[in-house]
Amino acid sequence: MAYEEQQAEHRRIVVETPNARREEVHSEAVRYPDRSGGVSGAALAAIVIGVIALAAIIILFVMNQQQNAVNANTTAQQQPQTIIQQPAQQPPVIVQQPAPATQPAPVIINGQPATTSGGTTSTANVPDDSTIQAAVDKKLSNDPQLSSLGVTATVTNAKVTLIGMVHSQAEKSQVEHAVKAVKGVKSVDNQISVSD
Repeated sequence: MAYEEQQAEHRRIVVETPNARREEVHSEAVRYPDRSGGVSGAALAAIVIGVIALAAIIILFVMNQQQNAVNANTTAQQQPQTIIQQPAQQPPVIVQQPAPATQPAPVIINGQPATTSGGTTSTANVPDDSTIQAAVDKKLSNDPQLSSLGVTATVTNAKVTLIGMVHSQAEKSQVEHAVKAVKGVKSVDNQISVSD
């Protein structure tokens, strides 16, 4: 406080005592700091506190902006991709009814020949699947060339299905011709593979 104002105050006081009465001059000097050019301590403290608070708010704001940017990046990376898949077109299901039988299937009782719907007995010269199967197996096993090939024949409704592996197209045709020659065979499904 370099610049101070001084103010002197002079007072006259009368002091009475039991013996005398006297008058005294009382001087008092009061000093006041110069308020025109300086800042008070309270104002200075308020300014410092305000600057610190403002700096703290700015720092918190900047940190919050950075955290929001990091969260936005993390959220963008973690969001699952939505993929909409259309179901594949399924082919329509077609249910075919079996053709109505024009004649009922023959019923064989106690080894008697089957009768047709007209009441006549079927001829004995039409062999059944088991008879055809036995004849085809015998034909394949009796021929030395065909028995070594390992071809399997299956008979269903007088239709013979051939399965196996041969070395040439000629062997495949030979097996088919031999099976077609068997009595009662109506058709041959030749599924024999030719190895290279």
